[in-house]
Parts: sequence; C-alpha cells; structure tokens
Amino acid sequence: MSQWERLMLLSTGYIQQLHDLYDRDGLPMDVRHHLSAWIEKQDWARAAQDHEHAVVLFQVLLENLDIQHSRFVQEESFLQQHNIRRYKQNFQMYQDEPCSLAETILWFLVQEKKILSSADLDEQVWETPSLTNVHVLSSCFTCFCLHSSLKNLTKLLGRAEDLINLLVNRELVDWQRRQQKACIGAPDNACLDQLEKWFTCVAVCLFQVREFLNKLEELVGKVSYENDPVKAQRPHLLRSTDGLLEELLKSSFVVETQPSMPQGKGPLVLRTNTQFSVKTRLLVKFPELNHCMKVEVSMIREAPHIKGYRRFNVLGTKTKALNMAESHSGGMVADFRHLTLKEQKSGGGGKGVSDISLSVTEELHIIHFNTVFEHKGFSVELQASSLPVVIISNSSQQQSAWASVLWFNMLSQDPKVSLPFFANVPAAPWPQFADMLSWQFLSATKRGLDDAQLGMIAHKLFGKFFRTFNISFIFCKEKSLLKKMMRGTFLLRFSESIIGGITFSWVEINSTDEPDIKTVQPFTKADLSQIPFHEIIRNFKILEADNIPENPLRYLYPNIPKDEAFGKYYSEKCGDDSPYIKYIKTKLVFVSKENTLEARSPMSCDMTQGEGLEPISGPCGEAAGESWLSLLSNPAKILTDQNTLPSPIGTV
Repeated sequence: MSQWERLMLLSTGYIQQLHDLYDRDGLPMDVRHHLSAWIEKQDWARAAQDHEHAVVLFQVLLENLDIQHSRFVQEESFLQQHNIRRYKQNFQMYQDEPCSLAETILWFLVQEKKILSSADLDEQVWETPSLTNVHVLSSCFTCFCLHSSLKNLTKLLGRAEDLINLLVNRELVDWQRRQQKACIGAPDNACLDQLEKWFTCVAVCLFQVREFLNKLEELVGKVSYENDPVKAQRPHLLRSTDGLLEELLKSSFVVETQPSMPQGKGPLVLRTNTQFSVKTRLLVKFPELNHCMKVEVSMIREAPHIKGYRRFNVLGTKTKALNMAESHSGGMVADFRHLTLKEQKSGGGGKGVSDISLSVTEELHIIHFNTVFEHKGFSVELQASSLPVVIISNSSQQQSAWASVLWFNMLSQDPKVSLPFFANVPAAPWPQFADMLSWQFLSATKRGLDDAQLGMIAHKLFGKFFRTFNISFIFCKEKSLLKKMMRGTFLLRFSESIIGGITFSWVEINSTDEPDIKTVQPFTKADLSQIPFHEIIRNFKILEADNIPENPLRYLYPNIPKDEAFGKYYSEKCGDDSPYIKYIKTKLVFVSKENTLEARSPMSCDMTQGEGLEPISGPCGEAAGESWLSLLSNPAKILTDQNTLPSPIGTV
C-alpha cells in the first residue's frame, strides 16, 4: 500500500492534519493525489542536492501534469483541467531552481510520514493492556496460574517501555522542536493535547500494574509455598514499573507557553522590572491531583564561567498549584502571569573566572520550575526548564535580543548548551536562515516569502550560487572593526533604533591619539526621499564652533576611497553648487556616552520630491551583518520596495 493510500485510511483527526498540511503553498493536494505513485518512487533527497537530477524530475513532473490534463480533457472535467493547467504554470517558477522544488516535495513527504507515525503510535498506545487486563491478571489469584501471569506481566512492561521510548525520545522531542520553531514564527503546531492523552494512558496502565503487584504482595503474606515465583520476581517487576513511571513522569512536566511579556514583540525576551507570563503543564492528567501539586519558579543559582555574567531574582507569585481551571483544554497547568525579574547587584556574576565576555543581549538565561508528584504511594520530584531567555533593561535592546533568540532557536535544539552559545556562535546555513526569515514575514504580514523573494535576498547576500553558503551572527560591532582602521574610514549600516533608517560610523582620532568611533543619527526614508544617500556621503560635514567644516568620511571600509566607491552615483554639481548641500548642514552634538552625532536636515513637507535611494555599496564586514537584523524589524518592507535593499546584507 502506498503512503498516500495509507493516509486516506486514517481517522478523522489525522485526516484533518493532512488537510492542514496541504493548506500550505508549495505542493497542491490535487497534484499529490493524481501523481502519488510517481511522486513516491522518486529520490527527492538526491534531487534536492543534485541539480542535474532535479532538472530531470522537474521536466518529468511537467510531462505528467500534461498527461493528467489530457485525461481530464477526455473526461470533459472542465474544473480539473483548469486546476492542472494553473498548477503547471505555478511550477514554472522553479525553472531556474529545480532543487528548491525537490526540497519542497521532500518536505511534504516527510510531514506525511510524521502523521502516519503519530497514527501508528496512537494505535499502539490504545492497544496497551489497561484496567481490563489487570482484572484478568487479578483473577489468577484463585487459579495459582502465577507463572503465566508473571510472564504476561513482564511482556506488558516490555511493551510499556517501548511506548515510553517512543513518547519521550521521539514524540516529545519533536514537540519541543516544533514549539521552539513556533516561538520564532514558524507555523508549526505546538498543541499538547494528543501527547497528554498518550502520556496519561501509559501512566494509568503502569499504576494499575503497581496495584496488581501490591495485591500479589498481600497474597504472598496470606499464602506462600516453596519456590514461590511471586517472591522471586515481584521485587524486580516493581522496580521496573517504578523506573518506567519515573521516566515517564519526569518527561511529562513541560513548559507549555514560553516566557513572554504582554507587550513584547516576541517570546523569550524579558525586561527587568516588567511583568511576564509563563505556563507549565503536566502531561499525565489525574483529576484527583487537581490543585494538589505546587510548582515553584526559580532562576539558575550558579552563574556560568563567563565574565560579568548577570544573575537575577524572580519576584511576584512564584508558587502556583497545577490545576485544570486555567487550561482551555482542561489540562493540568500552572499559569504564572505576574512574574518580574530583578538583577542581583552583589556577587558580580562570573567576573574574573573566564576570558569570555558577552554583551547583555548575548547572555542566555534559563527559568526553572520544580514540583513533586505524589500518587498512590509513588513520589518523584519533577523539573521543567524554559527555553533560553534574553534579559534586557531597556527597549532599545529589544531588537538585538530578538536576534539572539532567533539565532539560538534556529540552530540549537539543546537548551543545555545555551549559556555559552554566543561565546562561539555558529553560522547559519542559508536554507535554515531562509526558513527563519520567511517565518518572520509570516508572523508579521500573514504570509511568508516565496522562492523568488528568498532568491532575491540570497543573490544580494551571495550572488548566484548560494545553497552552500553560511551567514554569520555578526552585528552591533562596527566599533571593534573600525578601531583597527585609519582615520576617516567609515561603515554603512541599517539603524537599530529607527526602523528603515540608515546611518554610518567613522574613525576619528582623539587628543590622546587613540581611535574614537562616531556615529551619525540615522537618516529616515523621508530624508532619503529628498536627498540621495550618496549625496549625503559626498557632502556630509562636521561643523564645530570656530572650526572649518570638514567631511570626516574618507574611506569606505576597509580602505576604498570614498569618491571611488560612490563617484559613479554623484550628480554633476558638487560642493556649494550642489542642490543638496543646503539641506545637510550639521553640527556636532554629544547626546550619549557613545558620542553619537546628531544630523538634522531642515526639510519641509512641501519640498519637491528628490531622487530615490540609489543602490549603495555596504561593507562586507561585521557591521553589515546588522542589516539582516534590521530587515527582520520591518519585514513588510521587502514585499513592497525590494529595490531599496542595500547589498550585501550579511557576511559569508
């Protein structure tokens, strides 16, 4: 039976998952249905990596669509003719990128297999011996068929062990990854209801086994004989049962909703002295434990060996009971809605213990939750941990913090390695980065990026061949880069504080002959609609009292003379004759500890519209990496104004 045929036989709940899957763009369900046999026979994994093989499959796919269209013509099925013709036209977009089509089809086939695996597991769980079977075993007290009963009990525990391995090591891990991706915008389903049913069913069975073993102990106390198998095997069976229960229960305590602020732009970014919420859930649902289990919140007590690493106290209602009233599905949850974080002022974190030093927005912290499960004489301590959070102190750090959240959850699936993650941050392969970028657009605009749009961005980053390239996590360090350069060297970058703004930083030499990095206030879209950015670079001057105005911008990073880099964009007039010079008189104003320069242009709303923003040459160094971050802060921009995207916007 083919994979598609098996899917057609699933129950209503799983059929709905299939409908949800094919609600996505990429592979129409009609095409999957009519070409199911051919699709499942092809090696799409190879085609996703082998361009020549992908071209062959692409051409055969179009031919099969033509054949299917001819069949509908013969059957006089007008609607199906129209649909197949439209699908073929849509597939033409993969003409230059057939590997992308192979990746898409492969992804759908993998998701189908996951649905089938869940359905198979569901069937196995509900076939697990339950209360009825335990009653059957209990009836053996009067038969003294204990040898057979104990043998069957051993088989039952073996079956339960297999199920727990599937639940804990596959299904729960898959859910954790889906939740991680959903936190950064992916349309993945992170619902726990199905897992709760499975976990609860297995737990109920194991508690029934414990009850049966306890009855056996009572029986042995009343009647026993030489070579009694109960005396020999019961302790081992009880240890096995308790071990399985402990493994299941420890895995069943999870963070259902990750920490987030009510007014935050995304989860996992928390601000000191600002309320945030988080919800935990016990997947083993026993109504008799409603309001009995207390959950306590805490932060990590021992700071990692990272220089200057901060530590925080959790304030607010730090203890809540697991209950069924705060869950829409009736699950056992503890919903913390009014927690805050306060930095510890004493102790100095990990100061002096390591040469590693991280910025505030590169520090990752974990929030822990502890409770105790006690039921029918069985007790075990449970702990759940949040995904790593970034803790900021003011809103200007939000964007960089969100970038850290994106990068970690895009590349790492192990929260245990989170704390030193940014001490040696890995680069992102383009396919993963492209998915993450599309998710940001999806969450902000209700639609993701199609292959053409992603291809445009990739070409900006890498040129024509981009599949094997990586993007590094480098931004907000133009200062460290420029301090190595000569006076007058400057970088161009997107602004972090003003969405869509463009600014530049350059090297000055202070009175002690040391490099001093200065940054101009960002130029907004309104500014750039009046004055082209290359003219701003050309005529920018610093005017101080009793000093002659001077343009401090000499070399585009790393050492390209300014006029060589931008000369081809200049207008014929220059200097005082320039039609733009009257708009860009500036003065030196110290507005922060970073000696930020304020550039104000006396523009009025009734001025004639000037030239639009010309393509500009950005740096291919660390500061350029900041542009992908700024792009994410305003994802809708790329959908409406692709020509304003500077190049390059990342590092290779």
